[in-house]
Amino acid sequence: MIVTTADLYKVAYGKFAIGAYNINNAEQTMGLFRGCIEAQAPFIIQLSKGARKYTDKRMLEAIIRSAEEIFPDAIFAVHLDHGDEDTCIDCINSGFYSSVMIDASHETFEKNVEITKRVVDLAHAKGISVEAELGMLGGVEEDIVVDEKHACLTDPDEAVEFIRRTGCDALAAAIGTSHGAYKFRGRQSLHFEVVEGIRDKLKAAGMPVTPIVMHGSSSVPADEVARINAAGGTLDPAACGVDENEYLPAAKLGVTKVNIDTDGRLVWTRVHREFFHSKPGEFDFRPPGKIFMDEYAKFIAAKSVKLGCAGTIPEVRASLGK
Repeated sequence: MIVTTADLYKVAYGKFAIGAYNINNAEQTMGLFRGCIEAQAPFIIQLSKGARKYTDKRMLEAIIRSAEEIFPDAIFAVHLDHGDEDTCIDCINSGFYSSVMIDASHETFEKNVEITKRVVDLAHAKGISVEAELGMLGGVEEDIVVDEKHACLTDPDEAVEFIRRTGCDALAAAIGTSHGAYKFRGRQSLHFEVVEGIRDKLKAAGMPVTPIVMHGSSSVPADEVARINAAGGTLDPAACGVDENEYLPAAKLGVTKVNIDTDGRLVWTRVHREFFHSKPGEFDFRPPGKIFMDEYAKFIAAKSVKLGCAGTIPEVRASLGK
């Protein structure tokens, strides 16, 4: 059942985080739905600009509609990830999306406010939520490229002003994560003080709490990297990501949506590299596809536990009156 992102935020805020996963094909979709049904976890499907162009946006939307029929007990929202203004408008007008993300974080503060406000006004008129971004994450994700020297943490005072002036429903804040597989070197923790600062300053200003979104939240498991490299890959073995044990503490502070994409790509790469490495004469893509769907489902179920959303479908359903 497709629900609004806003409804998911209401039940999750301050208690657990909802996993947001990017999909590009049928195998990812099947694994995602199976994993969330197994974990009894609500989730958010994310379609990026790149995914919408990979085949055709109508193909992905049809896959999601089919999955909704196959898995009638699933509760999820559909979200545009890292959209520009034109893509946001297209998604808002389609009537299919629960929420959109307008990413104007590369612009000046004033320009970011101006663009985000236009998208918010259009989306709210149609009952659609808007996620915006303030601060810049480093790293690479599809067409999002930010040099580390230009990455910066979100300023809580600016965040309050930004939310007040734009009316955005959720804020993607830069709290020390980055896009892609090469996030951290050595031990680095999330900047919880940024999340706390935004929450506390919103309360002090008499404003409603705003869910915080954490981008670049994959954990980049060392064993996945090692297995990929053992099967012919050349990933940097020093690459590491967000400590999964920090998901739930962040959720308690107001991080309500956690974007996880890179880890899923690592699972896909590991499964296919190992399969064809051990079976070099094989050319049928369906056997590794079946393995991937099973492995991705296990991955999603495990992430749901770490996010604290496993087992919460009954609570979400009760909140929705369904």
